[in-house]
Amino acid sequence: MAVNTPSAGSNLNAVPAPTKQTLSTAYVDFTATATAGWAQQYLPELYEQEVERYGNRSVSGFLRMVGAEMPMSSDQVVWSEQGRLHLSYDSLTLAADGSGANVISGLPSGHAIRTGNMIVVTDGTEEAKAYVSADDTSSTSITVKCYTNSTGLVGQGLTAGSGVSIFVFGTEFAKASNDSGLSALEPEFKSFTNKPMILRDKYEITGSDASQIGWVEVTGEAGQSGYLWYLKAEGDTRTRFEDYSEIALVEAEKVTNSNLTEVTGSEGLFAAIKDRGHTTQGVDGTTNAAEDLADFDEILKKLDGQGAIEENVLFVNRALSLDIDDMLAGIGNAGYSNGTSFGIFENSEDMALNLGFSGFRRGSYDFYKSDWKYLNDAKLRGGISADASESTSITRGVLIPAGTSSVYDQILGKNIRRPFLHVRYRASEADDRRMKSWVTGSVGGNFTSGEDKMEVHYLTERCLVVQAANNFMLFN
Repeated sequence: MAVNTPSAGSNLNAVPAPTKQTLSTAYVDFTATATAGWAQQYLPELYEQEVERYGNRSVSGFLRMVGAEMPMSSDQVVWSEQGRLHLSYDSLTLAADGSGANVISGLPSGHAIRTGNMIVVTDGTEEAKAYVSADDTSSTSITVKCYTNSTGLVGQGLTAGSGVSIFVFGTEFAKASNDSGLSALEPEFKSFTNKPMILRDKYEITGSDASQIGWVEVTGEAGQSGYLWYLKAEGDTRTRFEDYSEIALVEAEKVTNSNLTEVTGSEGLFAAIKDRGHTTQGVDGTTNAAEDLADFDEILKKLDGQGAIEENVLFVNRALSLDIDDMLAGIGNAGYSNGTSFGIFENSEDMALNLGFSGFRRGSYDFYKSDWKYLNDAKLRGGISADASESTSITRGVLIPAGTSSVYDQILGKNIRRPFLHVRYRASEADDRRMKSWVTGSVGGNFTSGEDKMEVHYLTERCLVVQAANNFMLFN
């Protein structure tokens, strides 16, 4: 029996090989013109294992670390947040003294200043105590009399004009007076809404490609490993979709453009902080790249004026992380890691360090710092570089309060405690849309269509709820 030598480019794998071999039918082939022929195909030294040149490429995990996920059945989530307990107004106008009284104007219509209120009036330099002798809540002005000067507030040292601020510190009434002229105050609250958005993606491969097994060992961020390229690609697609499911909640914007009618958008983390929280250029609000304790003292002033949440987490990019490290190194180890309560980590410093956090204390506040991979990834925000003209647009980090807040849930009809930051996803007994995936086609044992391919579909419907955003801070 004669044995025919196959010609170059013909099928050399008619009989299955007993061991792994790089044959011409493998997914990774060397049958191009430059390497045609059986001999050339086996000459190269071929590394079987894929080189993980970028390490773990996933950036998800941020929301899982600082928040929680909860189901919802409605098309939107509605919550209410308490208003300020005490009354204050700024950017008012103080009129000149007249008959021992002054008129303060510029109050909003329906203001809550009432006759009988005692107030502090300040122009930013001087201050004085005054009594509200007349008010008209339908107008935007009140008449006040200074407690310590018979001519008026200007005679006491305040400057007439705009830029005056006031706040109420109590009421005073004469003997035998009644409160018939005292209007009742309704508690102030604000209602907020957000709606989930639907994210989708798809991976597909033909039946022919799925049947070609290339002996190149691969691993993926999801922990999968093996020698089939299409499984590696599917794992990458799934990981990318999981990343987008988190990044979208960070970056999303509600649609206000009347020309964009295809979607409605959603309020993401950055949008919520810009709208209802604090945004700084650098920690101290300046373009100075270096950070120092004075910068953090500015943060403390902001926190004091808000909810005064004692434990806060800083998720920062590499540049800001190094700036903070340099700041702490400049003052020695006092308060850095040592002396921090680590309360959100069950008071375990080891647990905090294992999670990548380092802590320091300033005043009555504890700060826990961690790098945020999303801000460092070269293909995401880490690829946005700032110059002198763009320094206000580059996000360097975010301050997030730890713990929970109490809010009134409009759907449940009662007060509930929720993490300041949490994800709501659509789910019911009929369908759970937290993270769906399904396979269609005629490949891989799934026969749902006549197409010679496999399609893997991904879908989620979710939104982010940022409660008490006045306690959050965005570092630009």
